[in-house]
Amino acid sequence: MSAMKDQLRADLTTSIKARDQMRSSTLRMVLTAITTLEVSGKEARDVTDDEVLTVLGSEVKKRREAAEAFATGNRPEMAAKEVAEAAILAEYLPVQMTAEEISGIVTAAIESTGSAGEGMRAMGKVMGMVSAQTKGKADSGAVAAEVKRQLGA
Repeated sequence: MSAMKDQLRADLTTSIKARDQMRSSTLRMVLTAITTLEVSGKEARDVTDDEVLTVLGSEVKKRREAAEAFATGNRPEMAAKEVAEAAILAEYLPVQMTAEEISGIVTAAIESTGSAGEGMRAMGKVMGMVSAQTKGKADSGAVAAEVKRQLGA
């Protein structure tokens, strides 16, 4: 079993004992998403820490998108709930990269692949290299935007 999943379970127990409803419900939700991943497919399996990080990242993204939708729909109380859940889940993610760090990685990837003059045709090659280095540490949308900017799209 992954250490991240064990940590989430231990934190869930602690939050239940502390009667922290928001944290308890948020951790239950993410543990359910992890369990769903474990039992999907032909046979049940244990997930790795990388897979747990991927689930956490997607759940945080869902919460942020929902918060934007609620804010646009004039539902500030629901938006605040989604933002609070995203903040709880973000505690388990690695520290996010800054725009300068992303830019440096993209620049290095473009140089190492030799795709400086190719334009958007090199997007897939560069994204493949950059994604491996930024997985879980940066928003993929921000990474893609930086790759497009540097490739001259």
